Amino acid sequence: MTVKIIRMHHGAAELRQQAAQHADSKVTRRLLAIALVLDGCNRADAARCCGMDRQTLHDWVIRYNERGIVGLSDQPHGGGTSAKLTDAEKAELARWVENGPDPKEDGVVRWRLADLRLRIRDRFFVLMDERSVGRIIKAMGFSHISVRPRHPQADVAAQEAHKKTLPRWLPKRSRHRRAASLLNCGGRTKQGSVSKAA
Repeated sequence: MTVKIIRMHHGAAELRQQAAQHADSKVTRRLLAIALVLDGCNRADAARCCGMDRQTLHDWVIRYNERGIVGLSDQPHGGGTSAKLTDAEKAELARWVENGPDPKEDGVVRWRLADLRLRIRDRFFVLMDERSVGRIIKAMGFSHISVRPRHPQADVAAQEAHKKTLPRWLPKRSRHRRAASLLNCGGRTKQGSVSKAA
């Protein structure tokens, strides 16, 4: 559901001016995305132009409505234990891992901890390192070993048909020939003479 921008203290032009002066490039992108929306740009196009997905822009609009330009900055994480995810956020994280990424939206064909860390930051505004994300994933029962990624346009039926037509490069060796070759491996032997035996 689209969230309407209700904080109208700044117009699109003023937000662009603020973006040009801001030192944090991430805040600059968020300001420009909101400015595009205020200009009447489609949400998906505004998000894509500013290097984020539509859901992330949706979340930043909520923060902007609540706190203004200050709300578009990442919240500093103090010392001590790392930030925790709520049960609802963990459930959503589990859905991301189970469903896998959307190559068009996420730009990857399988999740890495680095990708999930960035998505957690953008969606939940929680800064975590990759090891912390890995611990959460492991605690939820997911393995770090994943299947080989599949191209979204791959034809599975054609791949299976190709496997069945591959030639067998090495002929099967019969057990009889192998047994015979093992018996002859020492070469020919001379029959011992009776005189030597005596």
